[in-house]
Amino acid sequence: MAASIGMDSRHLLPPSTREHPPGWWAMVCLIITEGALFAYFLFSYFYLASMAPQWPPNRLPELRLAGPNTIILIVSSFVMWWSERGIKAGQQMRLRIGLLVTAIMGIVFLVIQSREYAGLKFTASSHAYGSLFITITAFHFAHVVVGVLMMLTTQLRAWLGHFTERHHLAVTNTALYWHFVDIVWLFVFASLYLSPRIWGHT
Repeated sequence: MAASIGMDSRHLLPPSTREHPPGWWAMVCLIITEGALFAYFLFSYFYLASMAPQWPPNRLPELRLAGPNTIILIVSSFVMWWSERGIKAGQQMRLRIGLLVTAIMGIVFLVIQSREYAGLKFTASSHAYGSLFITITAFHFAHVVVGVLMMLTTQLRAWLGHFTERHHLAVTNTALYWHFVDIVWLFVFASLYLSPRIWGHT
């Protein structure tokens, strides 16, 4: 009786909710909110850049560390996708390996980003450019930290056998968040590291 009531209640939901559970939509809403925050930051960056006589005020941001970091994040998204596809096929070890490799790549990104911070010739209080550069990259840095923590938690749950090919919402949400973090970095990299070179503001 209870089962039939549960089946009937599903037909009262909109089609999109039947296809994806509420937890998936919660992650999507979170991503949209966080994406809007990054959009505001980048809008501020370009707005101030359009009015500045010289942007950046000192020298162009180096690509020596940011370039490899970008490649690391791009590759990590493919590894995360491979991992998620693994659990959908019922391959537990593929899930665990993929989560571990992705988490390690995320940690490597954080280490390289920290090295870049250590070599900066300005601080957040030096000028408007420094304030925005550090705020935007640090905001993304924090998101990478959250993503790595999510992967480590999901990894633990994977070893405890919490996921199957039919029940793996936490894996899907972790993958969604990580892809979001990687895509945002592409916008940050293009805006902060590449656009000054395109504009010729040296």
